Amino acid sequence: MLELRVAALDHPDAVLLNDEVQAWYRQVYGDGDVSLLGVAQFAAPQGVYLIGYDEHGRAVASGAWRPVDADPGDPAVRDGDAEIKRMYVVPSARGHGHARTVLAELERTAAVAGRRRAILETGTEQPDAMRLYAASGYHPMPNFGAYRNDLRSRCFCKPLAE
Repeated sequence: MLELRVAALDHPDAVLLNDEVQAWYRQVYGDGDVSLLGVAQFAAPQGVYLIGYDEHGRAVASGAWRPVDADPGDPAVRDGDAEIKRMYVVPSARGHGHARTVLAELERTAAVAGRRRAILETGTEQPDAMRLYAASGYHPMPNFGAYRNDLRSRCFCKPLAE
């Protein structure tokens, strides 16, 4: 069972999980995530940052969304988009559906906040993530934002229920 709690991006457990995923990115890709994140971007009602805790109270999963709107210089992004960020499950907790649980709650809260579409980026070295997003109803879209010209990036989108 996974207990989801809303937290701030600078919460100690969020910092720990973010540090872990950044270390993994550096190991696999040679660098960390290039997109800049600010605490206010994920503070309700603007966005949401979730931490998932296992039955022992350990922080084992995270995910977030932040609002993004159309940008004339980035035609892939639309008004009403919610960008999914920091999806991560610690290796010892994988295979229990935690990523699906986090993703579903992110989609739900983004829709409640009036966001119309979820968008996200993952990398070519993350086939499990790409399978998760495809199985969750996401479709490929043009790369956007900081990932627009990154050949290692794969971007996906999904309409959100109103």
